[in-house]
Amino acid sequence: MNPIIQTLKDHNVTDEKVAEVFQALTQNPLAAMAIIQGLGIPQEKLQPMMMMVMSNPDLIKQAVEELGLDFSKVEAAKAQLQENQ
Repeated sequence: MNPIIQTLKDHNVTDEKVAEVFQALTQNPLAAMAIIQGLGIPQEKLQPMMMMVMSNPDLIKQAVEELGLDFSKVEAAKAQLQENQ
């Protein structure tokens, strides 16, 4: 299982909420961060997970594929983020 999904599951995040997080990551990564912070995951667990995501963006792709979401939206969101910088 994808380590991001595993971390969320370890903290009793529902399947629906996991899908919502990754849906948000594909559409608006900044909004996804707010959703993730609102899940009640302790800071000492949240920070390493966020570092893992930032250092290995392929984990997002793997998780999106594992959840059966549309990865082309991830690419579009990434392009939009780069435009805004």
